Parts: sequence; C-alpha cells; structure tokens
Amino acid sequence: MSEDWLKTSIMAERAVAKGAIGASHSLTIEQQGSFHYVYGPYATPTLSIDPGGVVVVETEDAFGGVLTKESDSPTAKLNFPYLNPQCGPIAVKGAKKGDCLAIYIRDVETRGEQPAGTTCIIPEFGGLVGTSSTALLNPPLPERVKKLHVDRTGVRWNDKITLPYEPFIGTIGVSPEIEAISSLQPDYHGGNMDLPDVAPGAIIYFPVHTEGGMLYVGDCHATQGDGELSGVALEQRATVTLQVDLIKNWSFAWPRLETKDFIMTIGSARPLEDAARIAYRELVRWMAADYGFDEIDAYMLLSQAGRMRLGNMVDPKYTMGASILKNYLKP
Repeated sequence: MSEDWLKTSIMAERAVAKGAIGASHSLTIEQQGSFHYVYGPYATPTLSIDPGGVVVVETEDAFGGVLTKESDSPTAKLNFPYLNPQCGPIAVKGAKKGDCLAIYIRDVETRGEQPAGTTCIIPEFGGLVGTSSTALLNPPLPERVKKLHVDRTGVRWNDKITLPYEPFIGTIGVSPEIEAISSLQPDYHGGNMDLPDVAPGAIIYFPVHTEGGMLYVGDCHATQGDGELSGVALEQRATVTLQVDLIKNWSFAWPRLETKDFIMTIGSARPLEDAARIAYRELVRWMAADYGFDEIDAYMLLSQAGRMRLGNMVDPKYTMGASILKNYLKP
C-alpha cells in the first residue's frame, strides 16, 4: 500500500508530529489485563504515548473468544452486555478538550488459530428480525454459528465461495467527557460504528473530550457487507497497528475520516435517516470551514457528488458515513 498520499494528509499538515513515526509501543492481551465494556473517562490508561507513537494492539473478538466451535450456543455462551471487549484506553500526552486525535490505521492482521473467523445468528438481534427495539410476535430465528478460515488471501465461506479479506476495525473511539457509553453503541465519540472504511490505509479523526483523549479499540472484522445485516460481521481476533498523532485546537462534533481519495464524516443515530443527516450535515460544515465552500453550494454539490456508506443497521444506534472525493475539494 502506497503511503505517498500521507505527506499531503491533514495529519501531516496539522498534527504535532506532522505524521512522522514516533516511538513504538505494544499492548498485548497480557499487558491489557481486564478489557473494557464502556467508553468513559474513569478508567486508568493502559498506556500513555507521545504524539506520533505507533501502537501494536492485540484485540479479542467481539464474543470474547468464547464461540470456539459451530455447535456452540450463542445464548448459552455469551454474557450480554459484556460483549465487544475493548483494549486501552491509550492516553496521548498533551491532548486536551478542543484538540483532535488523528489515528492512521497501518494494519489489521488476523490473529490466532484457524478457523479464525466467526459469525453467528443471535436470537432477536439483526436487521431482518424482531428485536427488543422493534418488538414483534414472530418467533426468533434459530441460532447458528459459522467458523471460517481467514488469511490475507481470502475468507473461505464454502467450497464455492471465497470472500475477499477486507479487514477493518469495528469499534474504535475516544472517551466522552462525562458519560460511560456501552462498547456496543456508536455515537459522537466513535465506538461500535462497524464502518468498513475504518480500515488499513485510512486516517480517522476524533475530537478530544477529556485529557489524554483516552483511545479505545477492539472488535475487528475480517470482512463485512454494508449494514452488517445479521448483526454480526466475520468477527476475528486481530493484531492492529495504529499510528496516533495529535492535532491541537481542531474540534468538531462527529468523527471524520480521510483516505487517499476522499474525506468522510460519520454519524450515528436512530432512525437511519437521522444518521445520514448527521453525516451529510457535518460534511457540509467541513467543506465550508476548511475547503472554502459556501454552505449552500456545498449542500447542492453533495446532492450530485456525495456518497453514503452504511456501516451498521443493527446496533443501538445506526451508523452512516458521508463522503466526497478529494478531486472536488481542490482550490
């Protein structure tokens, strides 16, 4: 993957370390110790790093690794709401409210024995079933667990179908200022966005709400379709490599993302159209604040050239990402 574009990224232009690689750190399962199941400011940082630091993090899968065979029962094995275990928090020295963390995702690599990928059907959870929020009298779908071989060459669904290996981080974010928010829920702090664009080669930007920023990460996926339809992606243990920088005095309402080709704003809400509205509104405001657009002109341009990515349509809040190609942002 070419990293030439990073030299012109927002991180390189505005961050404290200017996108330069700093000290290396590791955060293994053993070093992490207890996982976190909420995003909040009350945990002691597991690690404290300078801007530019690179952290290699070992993550557990969303199930805590307890679904080990296809005969397992999710209902019997899973301890709701203790799902989506998070590593961290990682404190960034000098980060204060009003700043922004810039996280370049360098790599997401499958970790552990094969079959390394797990997906399943969980009763009353998913996009096409009755749930506690969408209450129906229909009986729940039967439970099912599927274990899959995963490596960089692909995901072996069956003898006829091999899916591409397209890993990304399902849950990543920073601490809210005062709340403790479940790691199952996405919101303005990031969290369980399940957005496939949060992948190697992307930089994600989070506004800082509390001292140190307090970065959490977990819940990596080997592949996922738009919407995470059944409620579960191809969940995997992973080794994640993050380069973490700090941008002083740059703040905004919702997470932002940058790749070689586009910028994106991310909104999470219910109903789904409100998540889309948040994402597009934030993109309009970003284009006006940093790229010289009149807000109305940006609004009209996005009606023609905007793109919308569905992250999840199954979590306590749904996630949408609104993007525009950088070609249209050049002065």
